[in-house]
Amino acid sequence: MFMLYYEKLLRQLSLDFNCTQDDLRAKENIVTVSALNEGRRNYSPGKPFLEMVTLGGNTVMMADECLHAFLHEWSRDAAGHTLFEFDNLTVLNEELKRYGYRMAPTHHMFLPCRDVRAEECCRVKWLFDDEIAPFYGDARFPNAIAWPEPCPARPDRIALIAVDGDTIMGMAGCSEDAPHWQQIGIDVLPEYRARGIGTYLVTLLKNKIIETGDVPFYGTAAANIRSQNIALNCGFSPAWVETEAVKVE
Repeated sequence: MFMLYYEKLLRQLSLDFNCTQDDLRAKENIVTVSALNEGRRNYSPGKPFLEMVTLGGNTVMMADECLHAFLHEWSRDAAGHTLFEFDNLTVLNEELKRYGYRMAPTHHMFLPCRDVRAEECCRVKWLFDDEIAPFYGDARFPNAIAWPEPCPARPDRIALIAVDGDTIMGMAGCSEDAPHWQQIGIDVLPEYRARGIGTYLVTLLKNKIIETGDVPFYGTAAANIRSQNIALNCGFSPAWVETEAVKVE
């Protein structure tokens, strides 16, 4: 299962980072010109100033051309995955300050690797597309759906609510970040955590997305162990790491 999705990932990342699939598996680090290719995941209203990705080997850096000379020198003798370590990111961050940017947190990304069938642990309610609208602006669900308002560039497609009578215990949702690429997010309310609800909801949603023929993927922060464990328990495996530069406000 994982290799099927991995091949799709290579095609998607080549659009996202304006590179070839071979660039993503090269021995050397690669620098490409920032672009907004048709079909890419849409996280920026304009051309990204800098975005980086590694599959665990080399790193591909898509950047504004003003950064290219620095990036080539900075990454020349480094193993690609080490460019995401604190010491190297600190050096990069200092360079970005010259242009009014800073590094954002790294995102650890997961793809399906095995089939998991969840044992029922609560009642659920499914919501699709416009049925999700009443929950926008609800501060309980900043990860499951777009917050505080809908994001037309990455529309929420499915949400799944865990309920105890009339009480909502948690919500999982997916946004279509690129055509047929559905990113899953999860929020379980504090008083209902450690009951398996997050794993149950994410597993059901992952399986629903697979049934439609789309690609489910999951992202979390490096230190969010609870979220990573949900991903692993639901049949996801670590696949890539990415980060970006954001404008200093």
